[in-house]
Amino acid sequence: MNLILWIVTVVLSTAFWASGIIKLSMSKDRIETSPGGGWVEDFSANSVTGIGVLEILAGVGLIVPAVLDVAPVLVPLAAVGLGLMMIGAMITHLRRDEAKQAAVNVAYLALAAFVAWGRFGPEQFT
Repeated sequence: MNLILWIVTVVLSTAFWASGIIKLSMSKDRIETSPGGGWVEDFSANSVTGIGVLEILAGVGLIVPAVLDVAPVLVPLAAVGLGLMMIGAMITHLRRDEAKQAAVNVAYLALAAFVAWGRFGPEQFT
């Protein structure tokens, strides 16, 4: 179980580091013209940057505390925060009638919930 949690955590962390870096390095207009990027129309450039920063922080929070054994309770808390972000992303995509993107958010939400459940419950870091 611990190995599965680590694999899921690394996959989530990598996905959100990449997503955050894209939001920080690309202009809002460029994100908007990329596939699935239409959602940025609803947000300011600063909001898109802020979302990118939060994604990078969540990715870091999923890995670094456990690896360094410093406040490992931050791992499930980062997973909860990521889950809340995915709920917000789902709402945004559903308002825009983007069911495919919302389905991706559901998958990420499920993975984040699994990590939070596993690290708060049966496979806590001790």
